[in-house]
Amino acid sequence: MRRLMALTAVVAFAAVAAEARDISKMNGSIRVANDETVRDVSTLNGSIAIDDEARARDVSTVNGSVRVGKRAAVRSIETVNGEIRLGDGASAASIEAVNGEITIREQGRVAGSVTAFNGEIEADRGVEIDANVENVNGTIEIDGALVRGRIETVVGDVEIGPGSRIVGGIRVEKPESAHSGGWNRRKDHPPRIVIGPEATVEGPLVFEHEVRLYVSDRATIGTVEGATPISFSGARP
Repeated sequence: MRRLMALTAVVAFAAVAAEARDISKMNGSIRVANDETVRDVSTLNGSIAIDDEARARDVSTVNGSVRVGKRAAVRSIETVNGEIRLGDGASAASIEAVNGEITIREQGRVAGSVTAFNGEIEADRGVEIDANVENVNGTIEIDGALVRGRIETVVGDVEIGPGSRIVGGIRVEKPESAHSGGWNRRKDHPPRIVIGPEATVEGPLVFEHEVRLYVSDRATIGTVEGATPISFSGARP
């Protein structure tokens, strides 16, 4: 039922956006005002702000950050050099950054994947992500959120906080197996994987190179391949 409602909302938005305007700049920042509906928003050098309860289709910049306000809705968000922030209750179909942090605030919703090549990813309490959350290098922190896909990284740390649920499991790839064209980076220390109290990882935990895996004695996890879990009590290891 929830997926049907989400699809209905996307179709309705597409009908409105068909009559809306595009916003494009070579240089300079762009702001979409509260409650405004636009189509594609893009700039080469500059930041983009989608204000509270605004609507946009594809949002992209090369050098600049993207901020999406509370309860705003966009289809896709992309940036090369800059952070992405999705506000409380905001929604997107997919989010991708190359060099920059991705933050999804409380009750945010992403219908597709969340990808950062070289950057941290943080999902707050009540967030729902329907596909994978993945990066190459940078911490992935899931704090009371639901991820219906899998957590994937190469040399990043992973923090699964209290009350989080990861349906598809966790996978840490070999650095040489990531086809990322120069993004293969080895750390001086193995990735640190922490599964906190009352957290659930339903799928398998697969580690293709050395990691430090810490699992709360009050967490629930699937099968583990390639690492030996270290049990801990309390809030953190």
